[in-house]
Amino acid sequence: MKNQSFLRSVCALAVPVALQSMLQASFGVADQVMIGQLGGVEVAAVGLAGKFTGIFNVVVSAVGAVAGIMISQYMGQKNAAETRRSMVLNLRVCLILAALFTLVGVAAPEKIMGLYIDDRATVEAAGRYLAIVSGTFLPAAGVTILSTCLRCMEKASLPLYAGIASAAVNTGLNWILIFGKLGAPALGVKGAALATLISQLVYFAVILVMYLKYRERTESAATGPFDWKQYLSMLLPLLVSEFMWVLGENVYAGIYGHLGTGASAAMTLTNPVQSLAIGALCGLSQAAAILTGKRLGDGDREAAYREAKKLLLYGLAGSLLLSAMIFYVSPWYVRIFKVEAGVRELTVQILSAYAAVMPFKVMNMIMGSGILRSGGKTTYVMAIDLVGTWLFGVPLGLLSAFVFHWPVPLVYLTLSLEECVRFAVSLVVFRRRGWMNRLRA
Repeated sequence: MKNQSFLRSVCALAVPVALQSMLQASFGVADQVMIGQLGGVEVAAVGLAGKFTGIFNVVVSAVGAVAGIMISQYMGQKNAAETRRSMVLNLRVCLILAALFTLVGVAAPEKIMGLYIDDRATVEAAGRYLAIVSGTFLPAAGVTILSTCLRCMEKASLPLYAGIASAAVNTGLNWILIFGKLGAPALGVKGAALATLISQLVYFAVILVMYLKYRERTESAATGPFDWKQYLSMLLPLLVSEFMWVLGENVYAGIYGHLGTGASAAMTLTNPVQSLAIGALCGLSQAAAILTGKRLGDGDREAAYREAKKLLLYGLAGSLLLSAMIFYVSPWYVRIFKVEAGVRELTVQILSAYAAVMPFKVMNMIMGSGILRSGGKTTYVMAIDLVGTWLFGVPLGLLSAFVFHWPVPLVYLTLSLEECVRFAVSLVVFRRRGWMNRLRA
């Protein structure tokens, strides 16, 4: 009975998150197909602009992760006052960060894009896209915290519904604004950016209404002083970890960009498939963070460890299945894009390399973004990420690209070996159980 109850809890959390991620990724495929009709420069421009927005996303997701740790643990302790204070505090932090990123993205979009690629046409197109998409940062910050609250309340289906509405609006507006349908002007890349901005505003509006309707109302308020030392000990390592990780990803993007527009376009075309595959299993990471956090908050360390191992096994089985599927469908996937034959061939080769390392990516996602963070000792995650990305991934990428002059698929496979290193270190940390911690109220 306990196993059945655990499996039901995992499904209630993981399935809606996975469906939401997969849905957004599938709409992302549709967006990529539409943008792909414009040409290789436009594809590369949108992909490179996405690298800067990715920095914002992971920084804000770090705050969301801390919010999840705090809310799940205080729910496990049945402390409504601290639960509420955790939500409000983290929302304020997210909004401040979003405002800073918005200012930078609007003020100097082309200068930022020039760091990734030398091609002037690509820089200009990417700058136009980024200047508009920067307007999504503030509503995205609100979505991050409100979604975290709803999932900790085990109402994970509500963010899914909001995501469906947002993705549908985004895809429909892309079709209208990119190509000038229904009497609208054909805006190309600018139209794609406007569609993204409007859909993100819709996402925030819908999820805010849902949160206000289903939140657990309480008259109690935290009266004691807030433990800033505990909070910062969780937040700062995650901010450093996420920022340095995404900075590494941006170094990788710079490597691909300097290998040529074709290489950059090929990497961009793999993004929807990667997002779809990871999205199918990212719910296990969310479930691990919430369920393990609640167990630790309740003081049941053995149950937390036992259930964490089960979640890792679920992730391994799912990732092996999806890797096989990617190997099989990638030659058909690339045929839907109107790009050069060489870009298609590179895309298939990169997807094959991705499929080979995907099980390690999934296990690291569940371990690092879920299990090891749940106790609040986020310095472990920071150390693992820094070692993987900056001692292995970045040096291997630079050597393979600019010293050995290998082709982009082999460069991608070589730098992805960091995932194997990260998993080995994470497994040692997991087994030693030093990450298991109960937060102070």
